[in-house]
Amino acid sequence: MPDWFSALGISEDAGTAVRDELRRLALHQVPAGTVLFRPGDEPRGFIVLLTGRIHVYLTGRNGRELLLYRVEPGESCLQTTLGLLGESVYQGEGVAETALAGYVIPPGLFLRLMSSSEGFRGFVFRAFANRLSDALFVLEQVAFVRVEERLARALLEAAGENGLARVTHQQLAVAIGSAREVVSRRLEALASSGLIALERGEIRIMDGEGLRRLSAPVRD
Repeated sequence: MPDWFSALGISEDAGTAVRDELRRLALHQVPAGTVLFRPGDEPRGFIVLLTGRIHVYLTGRNGRELLLYRVEPGESCLQTTLGLLGESVYQGEGVAETALAGYVIPPGLFLRLMSSSEGFRGFVFRAFANRLSDALFVLEQVAFVRVEERLARALLEAAGENGLARVTHQQLAVAIGSAREVVSRRLEALASSGLIALERGEIRIMDGEGLRRLSAPVRD
Protein backbone atom coordinates (compact mmCIF):
# COMPACT_ATOMS: atom_id res chain seq x y z
CA MET A 1 0.00 0.00 0.00
CA PRO A 2 1.54 3.39 -1.00
CA ASP A 3 2.75 5.64 1.81
CA TRP A 4 0.30 8.37 0.88
CA PHE A 5 -2.56 5.97 1.62
CA SER A 6 -1.35 5.70 5.20
CA ALA A 7 -0.83 9.47 5.49
CA LEU A 8 -4.51 9.96 4.60
CA GLY A 9 -5.67 7.36 7.10
CA ILE A 10 -6.87 5.02 4.34
CA SER A 11 -6.70 1.42 5.53
CA GLU A 12 -8.52 -1.83 4.90
CA ASP A 13 -11.79 -0.27 6.06
CA ALA A 14 -12.04 1.64 2.77
CA GLY A 15 -12.68 -1.57 0.86
CA THR A 16 -10.71 -3.33 -1.88
CA ALA A 17 -12.54 -1.67 -4.80
CA VAL A 18 -11.91 1.84 -3.45
CA ARG A 19 -8.25 1.14 -2.77
CA ASP A 20 -7.84 -0.30 -6.27
CA GLU A 21 -9.26 2.95 -7.70
CA LEU A 22 -6.72 4.92 -5.68
CA ARG A 23 -3.85 2.79 -7.01
CA ARG A 24 -4.90 3.60 -10.57
CA LEU A 25 -4.71 7.38 -10.04
CA ALA A 26 -2.04 9.12 -12.12
CA LEU A 27 0.68 11.19 -10.51
CA HIS A 28 0.34 14.86 -11.52
CA GLN A 29 3.36 17.14 -11.82
CA VAL A 30 2.77 20.88 -12.16
CA PRO A 31 5.34 23.64 -12.76
CA ALA A 32 5.66 26.64 -10.45
CA GLY A 33 3.33 29.51 -11.27
CA THR A 34 0.48 27.34 -12.55
CA VAL A 35 -2.99 28.60 -11.62
CA LEU A 36 -4.78 25.57 -10.18
CA PHE A 37 -8.21 27.16 -9.75
CA ARG A 38 -9.95 30.51 -10.00
CA PRO A 39 -13.12 31.99 -8.46
CA GLY A 40 -16.15 30.30 -9.96
CA ASP A 41 -14.37 27.05 -10.84
CA GLU A 42 -15.80 23.78 -9.59
CA PRO A 43 -13.44 21.49 -7.62
CA ARG A 44 -12.10 18.72 -9.85
CA GLY A 45 -11.06 16.58 -6.92
CA PHE A 46 -9.34 16.39 -3.53
CA ILE A 47 -5.67 17.35 -3.85
CA VAL A 48 -3.12 15.05 -2.19
CA LEU A 49 0.10 17.05 -2.29
CA LEU A 50 3.32 15.03 -2.13
CA THR A 51 5.85 17.81 -2.80
CA GLY A 52 5.64 21.57 -3.24
CA ARG A 53 3.53 24.41 -1.89
CA ILE A 54 0.25 26.01 -2.98
CA HIS A 55 -0.78 29.57 -2.14
CA VAL A 56 -4.49 30.41 -1.98
CA TYR A 57 -5.52 34.04 -2.46
CA LEU A 58 -8.65 36.12 -2.11
CA THR A 59 -9.11 39.16 -4.35
CA GLY A 60 -11.22 42.11 -3.27
CA ARG A 61 -13.42 44.26 -5.51
CA ASN A 62 -10.65 46.84 -5.57
CA GLY A 63 -8.27 44.27 -7.02
CA ARG A 64 -6.20 43.90 -3.86
CA GLU A 65 -5.02 40.37 -3.12
CA LEU A 66 -4.71 38.66 0.25
CA LEU A 67 -2.75 35.47 0.88
CA LEU A 68 -5.36 33.45 2.77
CA TYR A 69 -3.37 30.28 3.51
CA ARG A 70 -0.70 27.91 2.21
CA VAL A 71 -1.04 24.20 1.46
CA GLU A 72 1.97 21.91 1.92
CA PRO A 73 2.34 18.09 1.89
CA GLY A 74 0.14 16.47 4.52
CA GLU A 75 -2.28 19.41 4.47
CA SER A 76 -5.48 20.09 2.55
CA CYS A 77 -7.06 22.99 0.70
CA LEU A 78 -9.91 24.50 2.71
CA GLN A 79 -11.83 25.74 -0.33
CA THR A 80 -11.50 22.43 -2.16
CA THR A 81 -12.92 20.54 0.82
CA LEU A 82 -15.78 23.04 1.13
CA GLY A 83 -16.53 22.72 -2.57
CA LEU A 84 -16.55 18.93 -2.59
CA LEU A 85 -18.66 18.58 0.55
CA GLY A 86 -21.05 21.45 -0.20
CA GLU A 87 -21.10 21.27 -4.01
CA SER A 88 -19.96 24.88 -4.22
CA VAL A 89 -17.47 26.73 -6.41
CA TYR A 90 -14.13 28.26 -5.49
CA GLN A 91 -14.13 31.77 -4.03
CA GLY A 92 -10.38 32.28 -4.27
CA GLU A 93 -7.44 31.49 -6.53
CA GLY A 94 -4.92 28.70 -6.00
CA VAL A 95 -1.42 29.04 -7.44
CA ALA A 96 1.51 26.62 -7.44
CA GLU A 97 4.09 28.63 -5.50
CA THR A 98 6.66 25.93 -6.33
CA ALA A 99 6.68 22.91 -8.62
CA LEU A 100 4.12 20.38 -7.39
CA ALA A 101 3.69 16.62 -7.44
CA GLY A 102 0.65 14.81 -6.15
CA TYR A 103 -2.62 13.03 -6.81
CA VAL A 104 -6.17 14.27 -7.36
CA ILE A 105 -8.91 12.09 -5.88
CA PRO A 106 -12.04 12.54 -8.09
CA PRO A 107 -15.17 13.90 -6.38
CA GLY A 108 -17.09 10.62 -6.50
CA LEU A 109 -14.22 8.62 -5.04
CA PHE A 110 -13.64 11.32 -2.42
CA LEU A 111 -17.26 11.08 -1.24
CA ARG A 112 -17.10 7.28 -1.13
CA LEU A 113 -13.96 7.48 0.99
CA MET A 114 -15.67 9.96 3.30
CA SER A 115 -18.48 7.47 3.88
CA SER A 116 -16.45 4.25 3.97
CA SER A 117 -13.16 5.14 5.70
CA GLU A 118 -13.19 6.46 9.24
CA GLY A 119 -9.46 7.19 9.04
CA PHE A 120 -9.78 9.26 5.86
CA ARG A 121 -12.80 11.10 7.23
CA GLY A 122 -10.81 11.98 10.35
CA PHE A 123 -7.89 13.22 8.23
CA VAL A 124 -10.15 15.45 6.13
CA PHE A 125 -11.85 17.06 9.13
CA ARG A 126 -8.59 17.59 11.03
CA ALA A 127 -6.95 19.15 8.00
CA PHE A 128 -10.07 21.25 7.39
CA ALA A 129 -9.96 22.56 10.97
CA ASN A 130 -6.28 23.46 10.64
CA ARG A 131 -6.79 25.38 7.39
CA LEU A 132 -9.82 27.17 8.82
CA SER A 133 -7.72 28.19 11.83
CA ASP A 134 -5.03 29.54 9.46
CA ALA A 135 -7.60 31.55 7.50
CA LEU A 136 -9.13 33.02 10.65
CA PHE A 137 -5.66 33.97 11.90
CA VAL A 138 -4.99 35.87 8.67
CA LEU A 139 -8.31 37.71 8.89
CA GLU A 140 -7.61 38.57 12.54
CA GLN A 141 -4.20 39.95 11.58
CA VAL A 142 -5.64 42.12 8.82
CA ALA A 143 -8.48 43.39 10.99
CA PHE A 144 -6.69 44.04 14.28
CA VAL A 145 -2.89 44.09 13.88
CA ARG A 146 -0.95 47.19 12.83
CA VAL A 147 0.59 47.25 9.34
CA GLU A 148 4.07 47.81 10.81
CA GLU A 149 3.77 44.71 12.98
CA ARG A 150 2.52 42.54 10.11
CA LEU A 151 5.21 43.86 7.78
CA ALA A 152 8.02 43.26 10.27
CA ARG A 153 6.84 39.70 10.79
CA ALA A 154 6.59 39.09 7.03
CA LEU A 155 10.12 40.40 6.49
CA LEU A 156 11.53 38.14 9.19
CA GLU A 157 9.73 35.14 7.68
CA ALA A 158 10.95 35.95 4.16
CA ALA A 159 14.59 36.52 5.14
CA GLY A 160 16.94 33.56 5.16
CA GLU A 161 19.77 32.92 7.56
CA ASN A 162 21.80 35.59 5.79
CA GLY A 163 19.08 38.15 6.55
CA LEU A 164 18.25 38.72 2.89
CA ALA A 165 14.61 38.77 1.76
CA ARG A 166 14.19 38.34 -1.99
CA VAL A 167 10.63 39.60 -2.11
CA THR A 168 8.90 42.46 -3.93
CA HIS A 169 6.80 45.21 -2.38
CA GLN A 170 3.75 43.71 -4.11
CA GLN A 171 4.43 40.25 -2.68
CA LEU A 172 4.71 41.74 0.80
CA ALA A 173 1.46 43.64 0.28
CA VAL A 174 -0.34 40.42 -0.66
CA ALA A 175 1.19 38.57 2.29
CA ILE A 176 -0.01 41.12 4.86
CA GLY A 177 -3.26 42.19 3.19
CA SER A 178 -2.33 45.78 2.45
CA ALA A 179 -1.74 48.02 -0.57
CA ARG A 180 1.62 48.11 -2.33
CA GLU A 181 1.84 51.86 -1.87
CA VAL A 182 1.34 51.50 1.89
CA VAL A 183 4.00 48.79 2.07
CA SER A 184 6.47 50.90 0.09
CA ARG A 185 6.02 53.84 2.47
CA ARG A 186 6.45 51.60 5.53
CA LEU A 187 9.58 50.03 4.05
CA GLU A 188 11.07 53.46 3.45
CA ALA A 189 10.37 54.32 7.09
CA LEU A 190 12.00 51.08 8.29
CA ALA A 191 15.02 51.82 6.11
CA SER A 192 15.27 55.36 7.54
CA SER A 193 15.24 53.83 11.02
CA GLY A 194 18.15 51.55 10.13
CA LEU A 195 16.15 48.35 10.56
CA ILE A 196 16.45 47.31 6.90
CA ALA A 197 18.30 48.30 3.74
CA LEU A 198 16.44 48.46 0.44
CA GLU A 199 18.53 46.97 -2.34
CA ARG A 200 17.74 46.18 -5.96
CA GLY A 201 15.19 43.35 -5.86
CA GLU A 202 16.11 42.53 -2.26
CA ILE A 203 15.58 43.72 1.29
CA ARG A 204 18.42 43.24 3.75
CA ILE A 205 17.68 42.91 7.46
CA MET A 206 20.06 45.23 9.29
CA ASP A 207 18.59 45.01 12.79
CA GLY A 208 16.83 41.69 13.31
CA GLU A 209 16.25 42.26 16.99
CA GLY A 210 14.66 45.63 16.29
CA LEU A 211 12.34 44.03 13.73
CA ARG A 212 11.40 41.30 16.20
CA ARG A 213 10.48 43.94 18.77
CA LEU A 214 8.38 45.72 16.16
CA SER A 215 6.63 42.47 15.20
CA ALA A 216 5.66 41.73 18.81
CA PRO A 217 2.05 42.52 19.73
CA VAL A 218 1.48 45.86 21.44
CA ARG A 219 0.27 45.33 25.00
CA ASP A 220 -2.13 47.75 26.68
